[in-house]
Amino acid sequence: MAVARVRDTGIGIPREMLPRIFGLFAQADRAQERAGGGLGIGLSLVKSLAEMHGGTAEAHSDGPGQGSEFVVRWPLAGAEAPQAAPAAAEPAPAERALRVLVVDDDADAAESLAMLLRLWGHEAAVARDGPGALRAAEAQPPEVALLDIGLPGMSGYEVARRLRARPGLGDAVLVALTGWGQEEDRRRSAEAGFDRHLLKPVDLAALRQILAEPRLRTSGGPAPGTAP
Repeated sequence: MAVARVRDTGIGIPREMLPRIFGLFAQADRAQERAGGGLGIGLSLVKSLAEMHGGTAEAHSDGPGQGSEFVVRWPLAGAEAPQAAPAAAEPAPAERALRVLVVDDDADAAESLAMLLRLWGHEAAVARDGPGALRAAEAQPPEVALLDIGLPGMSGYEVARRLRARPGLGDAVLVALTGWGQEEDRRRSAEAGFDRHLLKPVDLAALRQILAEPRLRTSGGPAPGTAP
């Protein structure tokens, strides 16, 4: 294996955050994020790219203020990649490419998520607001729509309701991607027509599980309002 290590003496990572640090949009310290920038996407992409080439990515830290170390391993050219035992929490991707619409007013977050979806083999389009989402869905009906709730001008709830009302779009799988996770938020998303409600930082295993569901392996989709 070829091994690359990156060490720093920066803010470090709390121990409880280490198991989740490679999650999409994961941030160890929101205050630090605001001060220094960052979306919590880079490490998720690193891990996905490493695994696509038969490698691994790890993060280590002794805690806040103790710095961090990131280790990426890849099989050497001509070497046979080690056969890792399949992780129960890592579902297989969908058997076919899906048309996925990503809607988020944060351009970097939307484009990065779309990039990750393409790495998984799906087609991904991006919209920045509600009207843009409706136009994109009209031009290329999505099989899955990942909608931020807090969109400017038109909320994700309203976008979901309008998508459900449009001919040919009622069967799309609608997934709320949001920082709002109270029972009232989940109730509102279900009433608006969402099938799933995922919190940021997004659990990549949960997202891949949704994309790999049997109902998405055929041309059919779920009936509106079938949120679990």
